[in-house]
Amino acid sequence: MSRRQLLIDVGNGRTKFGLATNDVILDRREHPTREISPDAVRGITCGWEFDMAVLCSVVPKAVPAFRDVLGDSLVELRHDTPLGVGIRYPHPESIGADRLANAVALAHMHGAPGIVIDFGTAVTFDILSADKHYIGGVIAPGLRLMTDYLHERTALLPRVDLHEPASAIGQSTEQAILAGAAIGYRGMVKGILDALRQELDAPQAHIVATGGDAAWIIAGMGERIVVDPDLTLHGLRLVGNLRAPA
Repeated sequence: MSRRQLLIDVGNGRTKFGLATNDVILDRREHPTREISPDAVRGITCGWEFDMAVLCSVVPKAVPAFRDVLGDSLVELRHDTPLGVGIRYPHPESIGADRLANAVALAHMHGAPGIVIDFGTAVTFDILSADKHYIGGVIAPGLRLMTDYLHERTALLPRVDLHEPASAIGQSTEQAILAGAAIGYRGMVKGILDALRQELDAPQAHIVATGGDAAWIIAGMGERIVVDPDLTLHGLRLVGNLRAPA
């Protein structure tokens, strides 16, 4: 019997909401995380009917608002939540819940061994072994974090609206920053991927990217990488599917 689930991915900047059945995401909404409150949760989910809610969060202070509204129907994804994948990691309680959700979606929707690249405030790489165990990852500064830092820590460099540069040789300060951001960032991502594939001994590992900047960064890399903006929500949906009906 298919149940309807409320999916909640609390990120540093924005919180994503999804309404899903066992198989598909029906609708999506977003809200700034800093503005999350019980009243905001009620307003955002108004008109959505669901039987349970599954949440992952990297902002602990935002979680009480969801507990207040959703009560016992709320499942908070943790390392000891049934995931359908294993964890082989020294301190599993330290793994971000969103990273575990991504690993679940990778395993069940794309395959293993594999790597998820999540482009958010930080860019994270999460690795799934051939026997479907989360085994670790890489964390690096996010693209916008890097460009904003340039602006904030220098007297003359402007904040730029990120998009594809016209050429590698910038002929203005803005163009130079764009070239460094796009081309340089892709170089970092490719270098990390090459090292991970070599260490995994899996040149054909499944690679999936998600997050706000994923599409345009991946588009210029010339790599066989699937882009799925809903990957984390799908991971939450799959975790919800493992819960026995109340």
